[in-house]
Amino acid sequence: MSDNILGRIGNLVRANVNALIDGAEDPQKMLDQLVRDYTNNISEAEEAVAQTIGNLRLAEDDASTAQAGIVEWGGKALAASKKADELRAAGNTVDADKFDNLAKVALKRQIGFEDQAKTLATQIASQTQLTDQLKDGLNGMRAKREELVQKRNELVARAKMTEAQAKVQESMKSINATDPTSEVSRYEEKIRRDEAQVRGMQEVAASSLDAQFDNLESASTDADVEARLAALKGGGTPAS
Repeated sequence: MSDNILGRIGNLVRANVNALIDGAEDPQKMLDQLVRDYTNNISEAEEAVAQTIGNLRLAEDDASTAQAGIVEWGGKALAASKKADELRAAGNTVDADKFDNLAKVALKRQIGFEDQAKTLATQIASQTQLTDQLKDGLNGMRAKREELVQKRNELVARAKMTEAQAKVQESMKSINATDPTSEVSRYEEKIRRDEAQVRGMQEVAASSLDAQFDNLESASTDADVEARLAALKGGGTPAS
């Protein structure tokens, strides 16, 4: 299981997100699916890492037990050997041989624990290396998933912005098709014509009034001329 998940982790971590997006018909759906796939694979990877770590801890516990066995049976072998030496020194060779045999049994158990400790040390080294690889791969997957989530969020935001811009453009087309300003312009032009007509009427009225005043001034001038002519005829001097 660990080898399979490690290979899968490697493939996912090496995946080129941008290339996947460029080749997708619907990038947002593809990213959503990728996020789900990564999430599921991360869960599997976490289980694999936890199992591997658990196996490593068991091996370490067994190694500790083996080391304790080495010390324990070494102590028993030494004690039995000393007892055999004491009995042999006292002339009791029969019992001395028994304790020497016990010492040999203890030494065999000690050797067995030493062999076990060596085997476990090799397993622990291999298991530790695998655990480190799985942890690194898992961290890579988590980082890649964050990248995917950011890409997905960015894509969704861009899609919404594009949709909003498209709606604005459609609205602008609709507004341009029935541009109300054209009606306002026509109304403004009508008002300008009406205003001009009023000014024309005012000018006409002003011209008529000026003509009346001109006639009045002309009549006054004619009366003055007649008076001066009458004065000349009477031999007088025209009034100035």
